[in-house]
Amino acid sequence: MNNVPFLDLAAQQAEVADEVLARWKQQLGAAAFVGGPEVNAFEQEYAAYIGVRHVVGVSNGTDALELAYRAVGVQPGDEIIMPANTFIATAEAASRIGAVPVFVDVDDEYLLIDPAAIEDAITERTRVIAPVHLFGQTAPLEQIVPIAERHGLTVVEDAAQSQGASGPAGRAGSIGRVAATSFYPGKNLGAAGDAGAVMTDDAEIAATVRNLGGHGSSVKYVHDRVGMNARLDAVQATVLRAKLRRLDAWNAARRVAADHYAQLLADVDGLRLPAVRAGNEDVWHLYVVRTAERDRVMAELGAAGIGVGIHYPTPVHLTEAYRSLGYRDGQFPVAEAAADSILSLPMFPHLTDEQQERVASAVRAAVVGVRDLALR
Repeated sequence: MNNVPFLDLAAQQAEVADEVLARWKQQLGAAAFVGGPEVNAFEQEYAAYIGVRHVVGVSNGTDALELAYRAVGVQPGDEIIMPANTFIATAEAASRIGAVPVFVDVDDEYLLIDPAAIEDAITERTRVIAPVHLFGQTAPLEQIVPIAERHGLTVVEDAAQSQGASGPAGRAGSIGRVAATSFYPGKNLGAAGDAGAVMTDDAEIAATVRNLGGHGSSVKYVHDRVGMNARLDAVQATVLRAKLRRLDAWNAARRVAADHYAQLLADVDGLRLPAVRAGNEDVWHLYVVRTAERDRVMAELGAAGIGVGIHYPTPVHLTEAYRSLGYRDGQFPVAEAAADSILSLPMFPHLTDEQQERVASAVRAAVVGVRDLALR
């Protein structure tokens, strides 16, 4: 049986291998491994791609978020509003500097942060709103930015799942005062290991991020503040430069695959397909469907050789790590209901029609089987 992987990184790496290996050989000769020309070039190229003045390459997406929070002045005890439906790093980066994650629910259609819920969560301690561009499409920043402006708050975008996405307010990563992204290998723009970046139009914020990420130092052995070691290495910058040149084509292939899934699965009773928010250009980092008895469907797909995932099985406010904040079951009903029903199907630029047809056939058999069982 020819299995269908959830993600095929090997095909992506093969496409850039010759270019990357040639550059790596040059780096070995020059012994330029941390910072240097490759990192500088990537920062400039990604800034031009996103449409911002400054990009600072860093070690990973979690560090990028922490540095962004710190650079806009978040202090211990300050509150950062974020969706309950996100990867834990959005909250973890806040906790690492003593700030308090304040979770809110998401909308039922797109599973993105609900602007109405943001208004209700603002207190005198709120400093930042951290919307997450989830699954490949932008959060409703055209509604969120005015909320932030009315209350004197800063918007820090979590853009880890949205490289190349855009919406009514602009391109993901260019809308808030500052944005953070991850280049973990499975992202639309992925490194060959951990990497991340902070994006902003504000020169002072960019300088602060660079200083904090280099041990609080802008001049060797002169340390202005307590920082951290969060620099992007040149090896990863080389991979990212090669992949950035292919990102638009790869995102276009993802959109074709998403359209094909929509056609193949349109008539499957009991399966809820993802929707794209009006004005959004989705880059389909994930293709997330919803179905009853998700765990049974997932097991049947696994038995059929179909790679699947759940993003995410537990809303962050209900994880053991954040139980101490006192959130209760049922507090964010949309995020909690979604966690029980969401299922991510294989999605990557090199996904073939044949593979998608195998996925659709297996999904149809599993979902219809579940419905038949429910009717007995």
